[in-house]
Amino acid sequence: MKIDFSQIWPVLTAALVIFVIYRRFRRNFGRQRLLPVRMQARIVLLLIVSGLLLPSALHSLGLLSALLAGVASGVALALWGAARTRFLTIDQQRYYVPHTYAGVAVSLLLLGRLIYRLWQAYGMGVAGGADTPATMLRSPLTLGLFFVLMGYYVCYYSLVLRKSKRVSSEEVSA
Repeated sequence: MKIDFSQIWPVLTAALVIFVIYRRFRRNFGRQRLLPVRMQARIVLLLIVSGLLLPSALHSLGLLSALLAGVASGVALALWGAARTRFLTIDQQRYYVPHTYAGVAVSLLLLGRLIYRLWQAYGMGVAGGADTPATMLRSPLTLGLFFVLMGYYVCYYSLVLRKSKRVSSEEVSA
């Protein structure tokens, strides 16, 4: 019996995507350990990916306006969410409690668009007029929603790191 390994990669990719989405949603609920190095690494990674996508957005006014609107929306949500973030100290370890609604809203926007684009590409079939994965970034809505996510997390993590250094022990809940 010969095993067909060509079907393993789509299954592994789907499992990885589901795991990443689960972790993203889990980080929106309850206390999260404050890990400055990990947050800084995420900021740098998001900025690198965004920098790689930036040249494709400069080819069209629609893509550029979607990018700018996405970043502005993400930053606005981050400012709102960071203002409502609380800090805790438990056993000499600092935690933060994110504002659930802001993070869930950003995650649901991206998840909804991802599901729609995958349904469009694979449910209708590429021959049926849907975009291929290589052309998905030519959609202003998809690019804009990615930059909402990027603007939100870069700004939110930056504000949480800055706020955690300035928060006094009286403001920290025990």
